[in-house]
Amino acid sequence: MRARTWLVICTVALAHAAAFIVHQRPDWGSEVAWTDQGGYQRLGEVLATTGQFTRYPDARVFVPEVIRTPGYPAFVAAVYLVFGVGNQMAVAAAQAVVFALLCLLVLALARRVTDDRTATGAALLTALFSPLPYFGALALTELWTAFVATIALLVLVRAAQTRAVRIYAVAGVLLSLTTLIRPAFVLLPFFLAIAVPLLIREQRTARAVRGWAVLALTAAVTLMPWFAYNYVHLGQITLSPAGGVGRGTWEASWQGRWAGRTQAALTEAATTAVTRDELDGRVRAIAAETGSDPGLMLSYVHEWRDIHDLWDTPTDPAERARARMAADQAYLAAGLAHIRADPAGHVIRRLTRGPFVLWAAEIPIRYSLINSVPTLVIRAIWLAQVVLLVLAALGAIHLYRRGRQLEAALLVLPLVYVTGVHLPLLCEARQSLPVKPLVLVLAAIGVAHLPWNFKSA
Repeated sequence: MRARTWLVICTVALAHAAAFIVHQRPDWGSEVAWTDQGGYQRLGEVLATTGQFTRYPDARVFVPEVIRTPGYPAFVAAVYLVFGVGNQMAVAAAQAVVFALLCLLVLALARRVTDDRTATGAALLTALFSPLPYFGALALTELWTAFVATIALLVLVRAAQTRAVRIYAVAGVLLSLTTLIRPAFVLLPFFLAIAVPLLIREQRTARAVRGWAVLALTAAVTLMPWFAYNYVHLGQITLSPAGGVGRGTWEASWQGRWAGRTQAALTEAATTAVTRDELDGRVRAIAAETGSDPGLMLSYVHEWRDIHDLWDTPTDPAERARARMAADQAYLAAGLAHIRADPAGHVIRRLTRGPFVLWAAEIPIRYSLINSVPTLVIRAIWLAQVVLLVLAALGAIHLYRRGRQLEAALLVLPLVYVTGVHLPLLCEARQSLPVKPLVLVLAAIGVAHLPWNFKSA
């Protein structure tokens, strides 16, 4: 029966992934749709062919990568080594397998916190959750981050349940490997090591505290080689000097001032307009069409172009890398200036639009087709994600009331962490995707115990 369950889950997941490979394939070569893809593919190509983590293997001096961390490029490089450099179909197919394995990981994780039937429901819900295979069909980090993060959290749940120090150590390593894919997770092991003992009385014993200390220690040690690499090549102890909070702060200072499609149109104009006069003309046309203040829109696109040109203009690779780091500081200064000019409005936008975009605004429709999708369809997709979050909240409440406070904390705290990290910065729905498997586990528990919840209410 267990083998049959696995087969059904994997079949559904692979079929879902195959459908999205067909759906996404027209956007594979589109730099407008997903500019990140080109960077990851280039880093994977160079890593596979030279063993160096750089975009410029032929430069006269070594030019380290200043934006990306090596976790995902290493995965792409491994696929390229087996199936050929530049083979995006192979990357998508490999990620389809990763998606199927992720569903099995969700099954194993859910079995540690609930009954087998509900766990199977969580795995099937994951296999049917479209944003995961949507990104799996692209050369982007989201699915691979979710896979590694789910392994880490599965091991962590086992460590906390058994209080085995060696398992805490493994969980610490895995959490930092997640960081090397997505730097935003850098503080998660330390946050959990503090928050769980504070919230759960049973985790304050000497043995449990020793386990959490080992988790934090191994997480820190795992990151040391990467910090040392950046210190040697860049003179900084940092995860990615040009991929810091600067641009996220600047983007956050503008997010919410206009509707999403309007801001996308402004960004496209800033990206594609050849001259400043052409850019201004296109922006004024957008302002007239939407009834918006053209002055604010012009400020946005001019700032976008000016800061972007700081690092896009240099042609020498080493100079370009240095300029990209300087640009992040320019983004930060401009973003903080906007926030100081309208602190109340900024806070309101972050606390209203930010959480919704982060957790419920994923649209698993090919980027080049999104603008042609009726608004009603998009809102229905958003509503389904809101319902999922409500069910997840009910699931967390159920675990807590049934005396499984530890499991509830381990599933909910990563969601709190992701919210706390991303809310002050630009919020995108895909930023929460790596921990969406936890939401799906909680939602399955919520669905399984809906009669209990209604009766208690």
